[in-house]
Amino acid sequence: MNLFKTTGVNRGLMQIAIASLFFAASLTSHADETCMSPYMAKIVGQEDFVYVWTLGQENLGDEQDKLVTIDVNPASPKYGKVINSLSVGGRNEAHHSGFTDDRHYLWAGGLDSNKIFIFDVHTDPAKPTLYKTIDNFVKVSGGVVGPHTFYALAGKIMVTGLSNNADHGGRTAMVEYSNTGDYIATHWHPTDQDLRGAEKSGKFADGYGYDVRALPRRNAMFTSSFTGWTNYMMDFGTMLQDPEAMKRFGNTAIKWNLHTRKPEKIFDMPGAPLEIRCAWQPNHNYCFTTTALTSKIWLMYEDEQGEWQAKAVADIGDPSKVPLPVDISITSDDKGLWVQTFMDGKARYFDVSDPFNPKQTYEKEIGSQLNMISQSWDGKRAYFTSSLLNNWDKKGDQDQQFFKSYTWDGSKLNLEFEVDFKAEKLGSAHQMRFGAYGLYGMKRPYETKQAEVNSNASDTLLASKPE
Repeated sequence: MNLFKTTGVNRGLMQIAIASLFFAASLTSHADETCMSPYMAKIVGQEDFVYVWTLGQENLGDEQDKLVTIDVNPASPKYGKVINSLSVGGRNEAHHSGFTDDRHYLWAGGLDSNKIFIFDVHTDPAKPTLYKTIDNFVKVSGGVVGPHTFYALAGKIMVTGLSNNADHGGRTAMVEYSNTGDYIATHWHPTDQDLRGAEKSGKFADGYGYDVRALPRRNAMFTSSFTGWTNYMMDFGTMLQDPEAMKRFGNTAIKWNLHTRKPEKIFDMPGAPLEIRCAWQPNHNYCFTTTALTSKIWLMYEDEQGEWQAKAVADIGDPSKVPLPVDISITSDDKGLWVQTFMDGKARYFDVSDPFNPKQTYEKEIGSQLNMISQSWDGKRAYFTSSLLNNWDKKGDQDQQFFKSYTWDGSKLNLEFEVDFKAEKLGSAHQMRFGAYGLYGMKRPYETKQAEVNSNASDTLLASKPE
């Protein structure tokens, strides 16, 4: 009997077991972003870098999209400084990025050009290089447009789309690749015309997409929905005044079978649900998302009968003022949820110890506009960036573009340093990912040098010691 011979089902179970092992290891970690895939290797200790995927701005620097590396280790002599910037050519509407499960490669996409840039971040974590560019995403996927989320699975990357090349509307799919960029499969979202075996629990089956997250222990994967190319490439003010455009937003979230990649249940979730963040604790079978247009926190949860449900559980600010919630971040103990709102530039902290009754306990204005947050695993650090979309960012003096580093003491955010991306002529700061020497068995160069200095000093003392 060959114990290593596996059927398709067994391979799926093995992948879930591997993910569970990664999860168990993560519980003893001290850093890392809490939005990462459970399939990924975890950073232990202080992160060394934050990689910022940045939109190029006309008449600013080289005007190109770029990956910007910022040193964030307080022990480093370059702490708080931009130490590298790698431009990729042109403006592609740089948006989101994500690591492979081994964290050797960082994938980043352009929502307009549909190009995907794969960066090598393991050979020299302080100075990423461009490993590969995928420029046939639309063709090989069968018409998917707008590569958005890049989510690590076991040896694979799942890429969510936002649109399609037939009508540039919101109907779209997920596209699966190998870690090194080989196309595997396209998984279209269910619609009224083709439910693909999914249960329609409400009145919507719009086929829209945005984010993806997985709970391997429940063999579950979840997607949310946003809007198509026609809307996200339109001027924000113009879009808000266009009644037809405002109808073209997603109103659904979907629960998928993680192993088979088949949609199983469609939830009504009016108002464009965006980022999904799933609980980390092994007995917490739920995920949060927020709706951009209706300013609500939603909970997708497994009930006592083992059925998945969705429920709006809290308001964010004053929904009548449309604060536009964007990125969210759950704490590693599942007790807190950060919610960023773009229009008022605020970060809000919710106590979600009872996930059915989130309570806001803190808020702080970070800037004139605010989008992304990356929170460390130990909860002591939070990083923020400003840009949403090129045509949606504010105009004039309100178009602040920054990276800001804060510490969190459990009651308030304390600013440590900030980088003005306009003053540095870098562009519009969007999504962040953490890097660290220790992930790849490397010592920090400045610690190595200090060890040599200490060693030389000891040798000198020994040599000068009288007999």
